[in-house]
Formats: sequence, C-alpha cells, structure tokens
Amino acid sequence: MFKESFRNKMNGFQTMDEGGSGKSGKGFVKKAAGIVLGIAVIALLALNSAYQIREQEEAVLITLGRAQAVTEPGLHFKIPFIQQVRKVNTTIQGFSIGYSEASNESQEAESLMITSDYNFVNVDFFVEYRFSDPVKAVFASRDPVGILGNISQSCIRTVIGSYPVDEVLTTGKNEIQSAIKEMIIERLEEQDIGVQLVNITIQDSEPPTAEVMEAFKAVETAKQGKETALNNANKYRNEQIPQAQAKADGIIKEAEARKTERINEATAQVARFNAMYAEYVKNPAVTKQRMFYETMEEVLPGLKVIIESPNGDMQTIYPVEPFSVFGTDASQEISESPSQTEADSNIG
Repeated sequence: MFKESFRNKMNGFQTMDEGGSGKSGKGFVKKAAGIVLGIAVIALLALNSAYQIREQEEAVLITLGRAQAVTEPGLHFKIPFIQQVRKVNTTIQGFSIGYSEASNESQEAESLMITSDYNFVNVDFFVEYRFSDPVKAVFASRDPVGILGNISQSCIRTVIGSYPVDEVLTTGKNEIQSAIKEMIIERLEEQDIGVQLVNITIQDSEPPTAEVMEAFKAVETAKQGKETALNNANKYRNEQIPQAQAKADGIIKEAEARKTERINEATAQVARFNAMYAEYVKNPAVTKQRMFYETMEEVLPGLKVIIESPNGDMQTIYPVEPFSVFGTDASQEISESPSQTEADSNIG
C-alpha cells in the first residue's frame, strides 16, 4: 500500500484518502481564522463604542455631522464608525503674552507697545480662559485659543495706547487691567466662539532699555520723595491749623468781649449825656458852668479855682480841699499873692 501510494505520488496522482484529509485541514484553518477575525472585530467595535468623560471635561458627540454636547461625567456609549466624540477641557487654562512661560524670556514682538505720550514700554500679560460651550469651541472656529490671543493683543495695545507711560508703569495698572478685560469680553461676545475670559493680569511693565529704565527709576524715586514731602507738609499743616484756629478763636472772643464792653460804655455815655442834657435844658447856665469846672478839673487837676463874690467875700473854692487848709492862713495866702488871686479870679 505504501509502495502504491509512493508510486502514485511520483506519477502525479493522489489517493482518495489523502485528498480528503487535506481538505479537512484547510477548512479548520479557515474556521479558526474566521473566529479570530470575528473576535478582533467585536473587540474593536466594543472599544470604539464606549468613551469616558472626566470631571473636568465635556464632550461633543458628532452623529453624521450633527453635534451634541455631552456634559455629564462618566462612561458613555456611541455607535462605532457613525458617531464620533471630541473632548473639551473645561478647566481654567492660560497663556502668556509678551514673554515665554518656559524660559521666562521677554518677547518684544508682543510686549513692546507705545503709550499715549509717545513712549515705548514693555508690558507682559497672562490670560486665563475656559471653554464655556464645547460645541462652539469645536465647530465655531478652527483655533479658538488663537483667536482669543489675537483679540487680547489688539485690546491690550488699544488700551495701553490711551494711557501715559507713568500710569502704565506705576499707578494705573488696575484700571488698565479692568479696561482690557471689559474690551476682550465684548469682543468675545461678538465672535461667539465658545471661549470665556476669566481674567487678565499685568505680570510686569518696564521701559525697553536699561538707560530708560534707570531714568524711570530716578523719576519714581523723585515721585516718592515728592509724596514724602507732601505727607510731611500735610502733617505740619494738620498740627498748625488747630493751633492757629484756637488762636483765632481767642482773638475773636476777645474782640467780641471788647466790642460788648465798648457798646456798653457807649450806651452808658449816651445815657449820661441824655441825663445831662435833660438837666441842661432845665437850667442851662448852671449846668454849663458846672460842666466847665468839671472839664477844667480833668484837664488841670492841680489847678486851684477860687470864686469870689461881687462884694469881695470868698464864696466857693473849687476843687474843694480839706477845711484844714482854709483857716487863718487862707486870707494871708490871698493877701500875699494878689496877682495869683487876680489871675484865679480872671480864670473864674
């Protein structure tokens, strides 16, 4: 049998038994290959039909070109090869303008700007953003972050160009940041690309060259000296004004007291004059004579006035002196000085 089979093989023939065994071997191989292929296809479909969304992500499910947002985190399923999924990171992200985050080196093409008073200045910014609408972030534009960067640079240059260099470098940073943020938000609302601006901050602002930087530092030192001088002056003013005010109040009160005193004195003098006038009206001659004597007493307090009656007798001595002065010696004094008596009589 073996020799016959060998002879048939040499002549190019096979026996019936050998042909049947060869066909059965090939069929088994095909079946095995089909099973492996089916398992691979099923595994591929299974892997391609499930996707997972993390807490910080949102997905866009695309079904034959139609987009739908999927915001719930967890495991989701899709139709393989018909539906596609594109994930969007919804956390707060950021990028720099004017410097490189990796090397922290300045990029003058972005940072160099001109102010309203025609001075150059280097200003660095950091922009923080997040995707607010995943569908618009995927389909509204090809590069939403790039658009945000271009809008930010445009708004930054517009606002910086409306401020003088002193405010850009020192006191106006907060106001500049607020103005830039409002302008960027308005532009993003117009573009509607699914990106939301969270914040924009000035990281650094300085003159473009070392010489100019030194000059600005000198100016800043002078401003600080000015503020110190103003503070000292205000302190001195606050110390002196209360003292001066107190002194002025004292002068005013003293003047008011003097005013009241003078008014009362004048009122008394007016009352006295009115009383004298009333007496004068009653007896003008006597009042006039008495006023004359009183005035003479005030003008010449040491003068002795002797009034003699027509018959030669002494009637009145003015001002009145103690009676001890006028005794027996009175006639002698008068006789011894007739010229004085005559002069006094003439004055009377």
